[in-house]
Amino acid sequence: MSRELLILEKLEKDLSLKQLQIKALLTITQAINDNIAADGLFNMYKSFLSWEMGIEYMVLFVKNNNSDKWEAPTSINVEQEKIKKLIPLILPYNRLYTIKEEDPKELHKFDVIIPVYHKESSIAYALIGGIRDKEDLYNKIQFITTITNIIAVAIENKRLFKQQMNQVKLQREMELASEVQQMLIPSETPKSKYFEMHSIYLPNFNVGGDYLDYVKLDENKYALCIADISGKGVAAALLMANFQAMLQSLIYQFRDLETFVFALNESVYKITKSDKFITFFIAEIDFETKKMRYINAGHFPPVLYQNGEIMELKSGTTVIGAFDKLPFINEESLELSSGASLFCFTDGLVDLKNDEGNYFGEDKIIDFVKKNHIHSPEKMNELLMKEINKFRGTQEFVDDIAILTTKLI
Repeated sequence: MSRELLILEKLEKDLSLKQLQIKALLTITQAINDNIAADGLFNMYKSFLSWEMGIEYMVLFVKNNNSDKWEAPTSINVEQEKIKKLIPLILPYNRLYTIKEEDPKELHKFDVIIPVYHKESSIAYALIGGIRDKEDLYNKIQFITTITNIIAVAIENKRLFKQQMNQVKLQREMELASEVQQMLIPSETPKSKYFEMHSIYLPNFNVGGDYLDYVKLDENKYALCIADISGKGVAAALLMANFQAMLQSLIYQFRDLETFVFALNESVYKITKSDKFITFFIAEIDFETKKMRYINAGHFPPVLYQNGEIMELKSGTTVIGAFDKLPFINEESLELSSGASLFCFTDGLVDLKNDEGNYFGEDKIIDFVKKNHIHSPEKMNELLMKEINKFRGTQEFVDDIAILTTKLI
């Protein structure tokens, strides 16, 4: 064959390859513009490499939508059980790499590793091997690299868009959950010539699992309660709504606290099946006769100050919703005196840390109540907020905080 014919034949091959490349680019670009699904793009990538470029082996790795872990949505002639073993072998590379004999044997069937980076983060890796036609190999690899980059960026954009949409959806759900909780937590607390009451509610990240409430049973008799629902977000808000409805329904059906708490536990268990639980404290106080009954269901003990002494209210049972039947229950009755202060709180208060890593702790709460019991509940809570803000320094609140302070007059 004459030299001129060889040159002409090479030019025709080059032209054919360029036409193939342009056609592939147009097809893939049009598919991306048409917002074709990720599976469609992966199939186009696999088909182009296999049928048009004659690739024998290929694995494309991208990040999972939900976990950011690497997965291989498409491959050519590579067994699935071997694909996972390839991931740690390719991650060190941040530029095109030609595989050599001294590289791990798992890579030997491949010719090149093609990493795709956005800024300083890897978004895809392609392993390519067995290019049948070795002529003009460099240009073919360069074009495969271009196609891989286009596909990878399109898939990453889809992934980021889906994440953004999920975040928008989650934010809206959190807003709704927050609105639900704000409706459930009393905005005002009662008072009379016999008592005063005041509350603080600080949900962490706007949606928490803490709950406080009061129920008027008679002219001067109230049931006060505080609870901590396991979990956060929408699930905690929904359980809180159910819990409040059950509480306010059952409290009027059973006049003794033991039966009420048994029934409340059974109702919560039917919903949670022990998947979630609730720490709960309830006190029934007749402010006129100054008599109190209470049950503590696994909650951090409230602090009662009266007659110069501190008492932690621990008697009761285990947490609500963990068992279909409560294994035991103990109700305690107390005589209160004028000036007595009852300080109920959730564990977000004791778990609060300062810049030195120290916890606010139970001792600080007891000291605070001893020093400030002379004040009204509202003033006590105001002083408490100043103290905990001074204590935590630059540290954020790590959990929800709910506080219910009551004082007998």
